[in-house]
Amino acid sequence: MTTIAVIDYDMGNLHSACKGLEFAGATPIITDDVAEMERADGVVLPGVGAFDPAMQHLRSRNLVEPIHRLATSGKPFLGICIGLQLLFEGSEEGTEPGIGAFPGTIRKFKKEPGITIPHMGWNQLQITQPNCPLWKDMPPAAWVYFVHSYYAEPTNPAINAATVTHGSQTVTAAVATGNLMAVQFHPEKSSTPGLQILSNFVSHVRATQKQPVAI
Repeated sequence: MTTIAVIDYDMGNLHSACKGLEFAGATPIITDDVAEMERADGVVLPGVGAFDPAMQHLRSRNLVEPIHRLATSGKPFLGICIGLQLLFEGSEEGTEPGIGAFPGTIRKFKKEPGITIPHMGWNQLQITQPNCPLWKDMPPAAWVYFVHSYYAEPTNPAINAATVTHGSQTVTAAVATGNLMAVQFHPEKSSTPGLQILSNFVSHVRATQKQPVAI
C-alpha cells in the first residue's frame, strides 16, 4: 500500500486531489498531524486562495517548520497550485514569509493588452526538465488547467521543470529538485494529462518506498 499524506490546513478542496491520487492507486490520508506525514510514503501540499491566509493557517497549526523539513528531507513531496507558491520564500501578494524550501519569490503577472489576470483556463506546458518524474509518458506540450494571478520566480531558474506562456510572459509552471516537486496548475482538474501526472508521482513514491529517508 502506498500512502500519501495530503496536508489539511483549510485552504482548498482536498477531496479532488485525493480522488486523483486514489485513481493512481495510492491511499491518500487527509491530515494535519506531523507524525502521520512522517509515516506516509509521500506528501502532497495542495491548496487554493491567497498566500498570506494560507501561511497563517499553516502557522496556526505549527506546520511551517515540519513541512520545510519534510520537503527538504528527500521524501517524495508534491506542491499543487498555492502549495507551489507557499514553498517559496515570500510573495508579492502579501507580507508573510513562505516556507522557504525553494529559494525565490512569487511575482504578480504584469498587465498587458489582450491578456486576462488571473491566468485562468487551459494552457500548454513547455517542458524544461524532460527527466522530471512527473512528465513520464506525457504528450509533448500537454494542455493543463491553470487559475492564478501570481507565479514563481526561482532564484535558480534551473529548478524550473516546465514553463507556460501567458501573453508575452513565459513563467514557471512547475519546479523540481530531487524528490521535491511542485506544479502551479491543477492536475486534478486537467483531465487525462493531470491524472497521468498524479500517477507518475505515485509511481515515483513507490520507487522510493524502500529507500531510507532521514526525517
